[in-house]
Amino acid sequence: MNINKIKRFSVANRLQSFRYAARGLGRLCSTQHSAWLHAFATIAVVLAGIALQVSIADWCWLVLAISLVWMAEAFNTALESLANAISPNYHPLIRDAKDISAGAVLIAALAAAIIGSLVFWPHLVIALST
Repeated sequence: MNINKIKRFSVANRLQSFRYAARGLGRLCSTQHSAWLHAFATIAVVLAGIALQVSIADWCWLVLAISLVWMAEAFNTALESLANAISPNYHPLIRDAKDISAGAVLIAALAAAIIGSLVFWPHLVIALST
């Protein structure tokens, strides 16, 4: 079999790809405590955005920030799972890879917090001054 052969488009295959992705997201949310914190933060940000009636442009920034954090968490979890499969025993390079990917989640979360502050601060100042 030629592995370089391009498969023909198939709706069934595309639907199966979505099932795999949904299974991965389900696994992320059911096994990672950090994902639960991200879910809580996501809900809080969405509720605050609705309550403060942020603009469409602000929603774009909030969605981007939320997505960035979720993507970083998903990649971190995937890397950790793969690393555990490759080397179930302690190895300093595996430790470093896990620490670095966790650092990427921290960078994303800090960036999201800054974006959230920039978006919500003016709305909160107005809401609190009235």
